Amino acid sequence: MTEQRIVYADNAATTPLRATALQAMMPYLTEQFGNPSSMYSYAKAAKEGLDHARIQMAVALNAPNPKDIFFTGGGSEGDNWVFKGVADVKAAKGRHIITTAIEHHAIINTCRWLATKGYDITYLPVDSQGRVDPATVEQALRPDTILVSVMLANNEIGTLEPVKEIARIAHAHGVWMHTDAVQAVGHLPVDVQDLDVDFLTLAGHKFGGPKGIGALYMKRGCRLTPLIHGGGQERNVRGGTENVAGAVGMAAALTESVAELPTEIPRLTALSQRLQTGILARVPYAQLRGDPSARLPGNSLFTFNGIEGESIILWLNNAGICASSGSACSSASLEPSHVLTAIGLPREISHGSVRLTLGRQNTDADVDYILEKLPEVVAKLRDMSPVWDDYVRDQEKKQIKEGA
Repeated sequence: MTEQRIVYADNAATTPLRATALQAMMPYLTEQFGNPSSMYSYAKAAKEGLDHARIQMAVALNAPNPKDIFFTGGGSEGDNWVFKGVADVKAAKGRHIITTAIEHHAIINTCRWLATKGYDITYLPVDSQGRVDPATVEQALRPDTILVSVMLANNEIGTLEPVKEIARIAHAHGVWMHTDAVQAVGHLPVDVQDLDVDFLTLAGHKFGGPKGIGALYMKRGCRLTPLIHGGGQERNVRGGTENVAGAVGMAAALTESVAELPTEIPRLTALSQRLQTGILARVPYAQLRGDPSARLPGNSLFTFNGIEGESIILWLNNAGICASSGSACSSASLEPSHVLTAIGLPREISHGSVRLTLGRQNTDADVDYILEKLPEVVAKLRDMSPVWDDYVRDQEKKQIKEGA
């Protein structure tokens, strides 16, 4: 009996831990386990490891000073910290926040919570490819606006946003700018000085670091109140014993990821383009969503008319392919993806979405296997679909009418 082939194509969800990250972490999980905030010499190694990790993170992001980097428990904590911290320190100025309709739920749900506390949230629309028009930011700004937050790259459709231009507009009006760069860091060059953002959040497990660790870049002069109060760690703004091993592993993973970008970006782009071309050629009425070129190099999200994305994911799993759906398959209500809704897709099309995100471990052989199995899965599910034949007839009538 041969072992089933496994193709992991859900790297936007999480990535495998890099060997370099694990190697860097091991001493701090074993003999160098001291609390870095302790004063005795035994803790010195842990403190030095944490300091070195902060320097590495600053170098990778081109932050002016390692002190601009604050370690967090992940991307969601960082997003919460920025929004709630800005709401607190800028309360005297106003209660208006601008973000977009396609942000990660860590931001969407934080904004919903802030709305219950009297904050006014503007959710900017996006075009059919998921791109925010910077002009809409300028139009939405008000005297009481305290924060603009636009993600650097969308986690579902991979579209890149014009964050640098939006930051320039926000700063021209004296407003702080944040970007959720969780999907971009480690996959694209990210320079906080070039972007000129005031806050940037990231998560280690998205680029080969461990889970449970992230970082917040905070520009000098934009100090936030703590989200987590405690013993004064992280320069008195983030309480809790520092996750030394996590920080060290994340920094090692990011350093290696950044060094690989010149070769990995074109490699992943070519792999994804071959995957996209192959699926669109083999599967009738399949559509690629998001910007066709200004997108994350490993990201591909397709919609397949007439069937449910959840069913495709389950059948792909049976074939050994790990992917995800744009639909909220963990929700009892099975609400369609808010991102796909924001780009104008109706519910029935949004539910037929599948996201395939390739990473450093993926190969041409993986793409070949997906191109072999995915069309078979879609065809089988469409054969069982009660609406597929009607959809094809409607499309054929439409084509005849347009050709007349």
